Amino acid sequence: MATIQIKEGEFTSTIYGHIRDQRYVDAVRLLNHQLETHPTSRAALSLLGYCHFQLQSFVDAADCYEQLSILHPDVENYKLYYAQSLYKACLYQEAMKIACQIESSDYQVKVTKLQAAIKYGEEDLPGAKALVDQCPQQDSDTELNQACILFKESHYEEACKKFVAAMQVTGYNAETAYSIALCFYMMKQYSASLKYINEIIERGAQEHPDLDIGMTTMGLETRSVGNTLVLQETGLVQAFNLKANIEYQLKNIKAAREALTDMPPRSEEELDVVTLHNQALINMDIEPTRGFGKLQFLMQQPTFPPETFGNLLILYIKYEYFDLAADVLAENAHLTFKYLMPELYDFLEAVIMRQTSPEDAYRKLDEMASRKTETLRKLTKQVQQSKQNGDEETLKKAVNEYDDALETYIPILMQQARIHWDMENYAQVEKIFQTSVEFCNDHDIWKLNVAHVLFMQEKYKDATGFYEAILKKNYEQLQDISAIVLANLCVSYIMTNQNEEAEAVMRKLEQEEEKLAHTDPDKKVYHLCIVNMVIGTLYCAKGNYEFGISRVIKSLEPYQKKLVTDTWFYAKRCFLSLIENMAKHMVMIRDSVVQECITFLEHCEIHGLEVKAMTEQPLEEEPLNPGKNTVSYEARMLKSILMQL
Repeated sequence: MATIQIKEGEFTSTIYGHIRDQRYVDAVRLLNHQLETHPTSRAALSLLGYCHFQLQSFVDAADCYEQLSILHPDVENYKLYYAQSLYKACLYQEAMKIACQIESSDYQVKVTKLQAAIKYGEEDLPGAKALVDQCPQQDSDTELNQACILFKESHYEEACKKFVAAMQVTGYNAETAYSIALCFYMMKQYSASLKYINEIIERGAQEHPDLDIGMTTMGLETRSVGNTLVLQETGLVQAFNLKANIEYQLKNIKAAREALTDMPPRSEEELDVVTLHNQALINMDIEPTRGFGKLQFLMQQPTFPPETFGNLLILYIKYEYFDLAADVLAENAHLTFKYLMPELYDFLEAVIMRQTSPEDAYRKLDEMASRKTETLRKLTKQVQQSKQNGDEETLKKAVNEYDDALETYIPILMQQARIHWDMENYAQVEKIFQTSVEFCNDHDIWKLNVAHVLFMQEKYKDATGFYEAILKKNYEQLQDISAIVLANLCVSYIMTNQNEEAEAVMRKLEQEEEKLAHTDPDKKVYHLCIVNMVIGTLYCAKGNYEFGISRVIKSLEPYQKKLVTDTWFYAKRCFLSLIENMAKHMVMIRDSVVQECITFLEHCEIHGLEVKAMTEQPLEEEPLNPGKNTVSYEARMLKSILMQL
């Protein structure tokens, strides 16, 4: 077969053309081909190292510069590039070893800066600070490095001032702008942080339209832009990750997901560890299996975001994989002290203990709760004193500390309550909540759980007050409230002879759902359906099966829109209760109602072929039989039993 002949000069010009056009992958392919015939070519190795560095393939870049430093030991530049590549690859000890071999006085400042960065990467802040102090104080890099150290020491306000001062001297720089945004984020000044983030995004979109910002969110087909140094220098990846984090903290999950999809597109294997971590966390409720997979993958990497360890453990607890959480703690004892606060470690240990020794777990949680209430009381006094003194700065700090302490107290309280809830000791759960009313009476999670425990004790009048507080807060958009809250509220109204109020809530829900049907016909909504089903369940529980079952059946029409795993859960409970009582001859049902039930189950059999009967846990070792885990299968079983009766 004939081959195309290319002269060496043409070959080199093609490589330079690729590099000029930032087509580094193509350049790497040609350079590797050239090195097959000329393995010691200085120009080829130098260009290959440069291309790998631009592609952020730092280990490959280090290999090139290592060869060059061996072939040309007199060229200090190669040693410097070799050390920088090793540093970027997080191989800090190797990088420091090479940096120490550079003896030329011409490179002293650059080497000192690199050594300071290495110490910073190793989290040796005193060592980094000592090296930064040796650098020229008038150098803008020195101020930036001092700001970075202040940030690591949690002096966010001082760090922010230094970053701003440095940018005023050097002009706009995306990396510095991101550092300022990060400082504001750590100080919980989210609007100020978003101002700098949006500037980074706007500049990136204007200067680099080829990075396809926002194209994935719009559903357009895109190609990977790769992990180039240009992408790194725009600060876009960091900015979108921080934006997603802010939206997540503000509970705007949809906006957080959009921030991640607005990011310049890259294939999954090209994603950085922070993006992988954030994707896992933000999409956990819709893709738990993939989320756990990503977090487990990150834990196996040499470097990962510090939050990964704690978040993986918390999510194991949330999904009740207590054995997996215990295994991760046991296998990573060296990470426990590095990445987990003692308070979080004690909490996780207590929750895991709940499975084997609930009494000991309760005692441990109670000790933690007592310490936390003492802290909350001290902070309450600080807030009151600051108000009296008119000290705005101290007041703001005390309020933030109080809010943080309260957010860590709530999970402890809920785990205490859960121990008695599982034992159906609802009176004790109510007592636990009463002891915390001093601090939690305005907290939404506390109010919601108090309402639930009162409802379970059939204290409908008291439960109504708590459910109504949630209703009033979100009255303009009832779809934002959990369906079970609205259902329990309507049941509470009915049980306290406030039928008109229940009907008003249901009318408002119906109007919202009709409006949504016009604006977004494809969107499926189940709130009104679940409210009707819970009311139907109530009547079934009281023995009025004919009315209750009929209400459940009507609530699921049209079946192709309303029949899903959650709604089927409520429906089948009523049918199972009816069948049990019919089998025991405790209730008599008219033939017309039985025929209505059979017809309904036949419809479920038709429309439930693709609907799962039960939601599988994301990490199940033995998945449920796909043929049996369908609404169709269960509907057929119920129909068969009903026809036998």
